[in-house]
Amino acid sequence: MTASSETPVGLLIINLGTPDAPDVASVRRYLAQFLSDPRVVDLPRFVWLPALYGIVLNTRPKKTAHAYESIWNHDIGEGPLKTITRLQAEKLALWAAGLDGKAPVIVDYALRYGSPSISSQIDALMAKGCERIALSPLYPQYAASTSASAADDAFAALKRMRKQPALRIGAPYYDEPAYIAALAASIKRELAALDFEPEVVLASFHGLPQLQVDRGDPYRTHCEATWRLLREALGMPEEKLRLSFQSRFGPAKWIGPYTSDVASQLATAGVKRLAVVAPGFSADCLETIEELGAQIRDLFLEKGGEKFARLPCLNDSAEGMALIETLARRELAGWV
Repeated sequence: MTASSETPVGLLIINLGTPDAPDVASVRRYLAQFLSDPRVVDLPRFVWLPALYGIVLNTRPKKTAHAYESIWNHDIGEGPLKTITRLQAEKLALWAAGLDGKAPVIVDYALRYGSPSISSQIDALMAKGCERIALSPLYPQYAASTSASAADDAFAALKRMRKQPALRIGAPYYDEPAYIAALAASIKRELAALDFEPEVVLASFHGLPQLQVDRGDPYRTHCEATWRLLREALGMPEEKLRLSFQSRFGPAKWIGPYTSDVASQLATAGVKRLAVVAPGFSADCLETIEELGAQIRDLFLEKGGEKFARLPCLNDSAEGMALIETLARRELAGWV
């Protein structure tokens, strides 16, 4: 049977991942999958893999598991990123059910690392009759370590198939007007709800090794474009809405300025009230809740700051879902 206008179309939103549980064994499995991806750690395998399995996976999982334990939702047995991505998919499915096209749209979600995997979800959509599948990675700014890795995994799944679906992969949306509008509306609402007015708002993006940018990764350029457009939408000068990068790992040079350094320098310079937002994350996770909300908060207060707020990501808010629906329409165009 060939795909027709009434054949179901699959729509798979994708985010990075999370361990299955906040224990050392689960975190070690998760980190092994994540850090062994050559898209993530762009070093010669004969150099990196012995260090990964001989040192990193014997030292880091305990500390990381403790951090996950502090944010884990034990009632449902999920980390926040998985919960939020699942809720985004559920709400998107309700939206898709209201589309008036002939072809029904079946919505689901996948995680690049952990479960449910991209491969298993492509199989599940095909089992439901989807011969056309649109993948929507929820990474606003392109990086080989996120966007390309998700594409690699999807095409690796197809490579094993005798019968393949038609596949689309969504483009980055760092300058998409709906994205900037959603961020601006969310930030305005969250700032208005605070009991203080921040002197500075820090837009913290996930970091990337400088070497990957030097080799042609457009990630930093995309982050700077988002920052510029967001400043314009909010009417904030550079001094009010600052740019920084977080989550650096290992001894190599990463793109900067580093969020920890900027927060420390602001407090030392006399800034007493700071808010931090993470525009590059589509869902709150360890890096936003624990790193920004706890580590950066503590650092700012220790250096002399007095008021600190971490603004939530778009998540499954009204603004966040309006954006995801816009992206879905873009990826489904011509199929539905």
